[in-house]
Amino acid sequence: MMLRDETLMALGEVIEEGDIVVAVYQSLFDWMEIKPRDLNYVATGAMGQASSHGLGLALANPERRVLVFDGDGSLLMNLGTLATIGEAAPENLYHLVFANGTYEVNGGHPVPGGKNIDFASIAKACGYPHSFRFSSLQKMQGMLAEIISCKGPVFMALDIEQGKKYPWKYDYIHSSEARDRFRRALNRG
Repeated sequence: MMLRDETLMALGEVIEEGDIVVAVYQSLFDWMEIKPRDLNYVATGAMGQASSHGLGLALANPERRVLVFDGDGSLLMNLGTLATIGEAAPENLYHLVFANGTYEVNGGHPVPGGKNIDFASIAKACGYPHSFRFSSLQKMQGMLAEIISCKGPVFMALDIEQGKKYPWKYDYIHSSEARDRFRRALNRG
């Protein structure tokens, strides 16, 4: 198993200035502390919408890489989006699911199917040309440069544990300030 914060730190090493990161819930809260940046898209709203928002951003911004940091429970609420992404085939979309088997920010309740769901195989069956699963940070880091250079859509299932817990900043992620900051950064080019 990988610790989420260490996994996010490793991912932060390959994020470039113009990349868009769409993150949800606990991954979002951790990411905002680990890699604060204006192109962190935090306005996903309802659980399950990260992949749909990421797809829209990828299609509208083909010159930018779009990385979606999804949760396993969140993705299950919108599993059909994998087929939609596979069909649309945006070459700039990298969809990562942080799978820990719980709805962590909603009380730690178990995700149906928990750790038995093979998201990487589901993504592959839905048309993602590249799909990976990692439970070792070292193995992920060893392949990360190659993976991030693949034409998407690319899927990565990451078997994680909590790691260091960062503050839950709901006021910020639901604020007009967060949306305005992202909009200005996106419009700057």
